[in-house]
Amino acid sequence: MDIIKSIEHEQLKNKIPELKVGNTVKVHVRIKEGNKERIQVFEGIIIKVQGGGVNQTFTVRKTSYGVGVEKTFLVHSPLVEKVELVRVGKARRARLFYLRDRVGKAAKTKEMVGARIENREITIKEDLVEEPVAEVKEEAVEAPAETVENKAE
Repeated sequence: MDIIKSIEHEQLKNKIPELKVGNTVKVHVRIKEGNKERIQVFEGIIIKVQGGGVNQTFTVRKTSYGVGVEKTFLVHSPLVEKVELVRVGKARRARLFYLRDRVGKAAKTKEMVGARIENREITIKEDLVEEPVAEVKEEAVEAPAETVENKAE
């Protein structure tokens, strides 16, 4: 049993934000498309926090072009670059699934009056990152001479 706990402890991130239901966050996720890697920002309200340890997840909901979008992220995933706290929300429920039925301003949570956001940005410690992201170089390839001659005629 101690072996499993020691392996899980190595994979935990040291600095994680205070993930509370109702908070508005920006999640920076690393996305790999072919040879390129980029970071995509997903901003929304946390509607659910679930699990613990390595398996802890949180679900973020936003409305994009009138369509509700929900994404679930692993807190300790290496693909989650950082989580930024935008706004501290006031929630009296553990799960905010009722926001799915609401539209517009009604789909927001009230802001905590007097709440301080001291550490907005939580990043991964450098020693936890195994390899830096390699830059992709683009090379120009010339077309064969046959196709160039055919277009000239």
